Amino acid sequence: MTEQCDDEIRRLLKHNPPPAHKKDLEDHAVEKALAAFDKKNARGHQGTGFGRRLMGAVRAAINPINGDGMKTSYKLAGGLCAATLAIALITTTSLTQSGFGPITKQEAPAKLDATGVGFSGGVVAQSPVAAPAAIDGAVAPEEKRAEAEGLARSRGDFAPLLSVAKDKSAVTESDTSVAASPAMPTGALAKSSMNVFGGKVVANAMVMPGHRDEGRDKFQSVEENPLKLVKEAPVSTFSVDVDTASYAFMRASLNNNVLPQKDAVRIEELVNYFPYDYAKPTDTAQPFKASVSVVPTPWNTRTKLVHIGIKGYQLEQKAKPRSNLVFLLDTSGSMNEPNKLPLLKNSMKLLLDSLSAEDTVAIVTYAGSAGTVLAPTKASDKAKIMAALENLYSGGSTAGAEGIRQAYALAKQNYDSKGVNRVILATDGDFNVGITNPEELKSYIERERDSGIFLSVLGFGQGNYNDALMQTLAQNGNGNAAYIDSLSEARKVLVEEAGSTLFTIAKDVKLQVEFNPATVAEYRLIGYETRMLKREDFNNDKVDAGDIGAGHTVTAIYEITPAGSDAKLVDDLRYAGKADAPAKASAGGSEYAFLKIRYKLPKESVSKLITTPIDASVEVGTVDTAPVETRFALAVTAFGQLLRGDAHTTSFSYDDVIALAQSSKGADNFGYRAEFINLVRLAKGAAGLKPLDGGQHGGSEPLLPQHR
Repeated sequence: MTEQCDDEIRRLLKHNPPPAHKKDLEDHAVEKALAAFDKKNARGHQGTGFGRRLMGAVRAAINPINGDGMKTSYKLAGGLCAATLAIALITTTSLTQSGFGPITKQEAPAKLDATGVGFSGGVVAQSPVAAPAAIDGAVAPEEKRAEAEGLARSRGDFAPLLSVAKDKSAVTESDTSVAASPAMPTGALAKSSMNVFGGKVVANAMVMPGHRDEGRDKFQSVEENPLKLVKEAPVSTFSVDVDTASYAFMRASLNNNVLPQKDAVRIEELVNYFPYDYAKPTDTAQPFKASVSVVPTPWNTRTKLVHIGIKGYQLEQKAKPRSNLVFLLDTSGSMNEPNKLPLLKNSMKLLLDSLSAEDTVAIVTYAGSAGTVLAPTKASDKAKIMAALENLYSGGSTAGAEGIRQAYALAKQNYDSKGVNRVILATDGDFNVGITNPEELKSYIERERDSGIFLSVLGFGQGNYNDALMQTLAQNGNGNAAYIDSLSEARKVLVEEAGSTLFTIAKDVKLQVEFNPATVAEYRLIGYETRMLKREDFNNDKVDAGDIGAGHTVTAIYEITPAGSDAKLVDDLRYAGKADAPAKASAGGSEYAFLKIRYKLPKESVSKLITTPIDASVEVGTVDTAPVETRFALAVTAFGQLLRGDAHTTSFSYDDVIALAQSSKGADNFGYRAEFINLVRLAKGAAGLKPLDGGQHGGSEPLLPQHR
């Protein structure tokens, strides 16, 4: 594409040589050219590359014109005039040949037709109004799009290239569409995103073909939990977390031979990615059971680890309630990559396979605006749902907040008081129209969760992934967050673990651990930095916490320093007496700690309490004699600390992690643990920072020559 564009510019310049140099005309031309180019191509990550290619091509084209005897000033003047002429010629030619009409604001969305399929931002919708004959009422099939695009290029259709270089975050014109014309090349229309507004087919500005975002991923910055003195702060309180997004993002990074950034690694999500064979509860009245153990620390022989495992009740197929699901799908221009919208559509198709015939599915999409693509439809009508998914295409800006509002409204309209009501948001998180502030979105989600509608978030793509926003939405919407980097991960989350993804068995689950100063001097919770709660929050049923789905497992690990040990990292106070003097515990003198768990059943508002002492009866003498599930969890915990650069792991290495994981791989029916071991091997040789494509210059476009 780049070479074709450059060749076209050279051809135009060859047949239109620059005029003789005049200083006043040069200044006027430069001013007009820059103003026109800036207006047409607002600076942004999509437009910058094309601008650089344009100027580079202009310079390359005028080099043969410049003789050795031409003065430098005349060279510069000729180049500037040529650039002005090239921009004008290309713009005029492309707009004329492509048949583009005037830019107009989008009309109001059409109402749903009799089939339940109507408007969408980024969809070719079924409509009773016929589309222009040039496109036969539909977008060209996927396999013909490349050929059609080539035809448009051969006819000089550069308009799409010039029209898309806009900063999505600047957005006043991103919501505009170009009315389709019978004269418009089919390829150009097929490559653009298609929408139906009031029965009229229009084309949104497309994303530049081949463009990929890089280095714009957003993660919440967190500091690891500090080491605490039991005498000063004996109680630790936090919310459970069953999200797995961090693990899948870490895997995607390592598969690209790059270490994930520090804030992308949330250790609890790495550990909780795996299923564990903890003790199972027997009924829904107490939907989970705690398993605890105390083992020596693999990375520090002078400390110990307290391992806490929770296993959720597994629903039988016949006991699963009906599901009222609303798919909220991002079809904006930022989703125009193979690992985004195409993967999203295939993931949703996999989820359909796990639904019962009486479950209902609706689809809301959003780009520059939002609308309903599919009214609530029984899962038994699979062909209709699949057709709606197939017709989704990407283009435009990202009105995510409006999409969320409409999805919740649709879920309420079809609310099932005896079933599961859930919005499933699938996006890269790049909201740039309407409400974009995470705190504002958080407030909205918090108000809506009281309606009984839960929110799950599925993240897609790298380079422009807004994990910080995804976590905010999932944590405050009584839902969970996953990251989909492949169809295999989509199958794990949406098929193999559909019960835990869709069916909540306990909500607002909080853990509180009180350490015994007679046996423990110091402690630190490994992970859960974004889930910490105040001590008083534990008994306050108004304070939101994490939810556990059917069959979910949750793991938490504390590193503790025994009382009287020389491994203490905090010195005794000079004026406060002997801090290491064993305290007399009023109860449970031999206990390390006391575990309390609070939870609510899905339809209840008053919490229940489970308690478990952690004492010498659950302690093992060596790591090798610890339960297999505990040892593997410790291996993943160590790996997460190494990725984050945690100082507590001392001399523990990736090879030590591999050895520990191999010894505790167990049955590994799905191969997740074997994959983990391979990821650790990849981490050993991965780069700390991904280089830009194109070699040492860091890009696919040539750098501009330096003026002297």
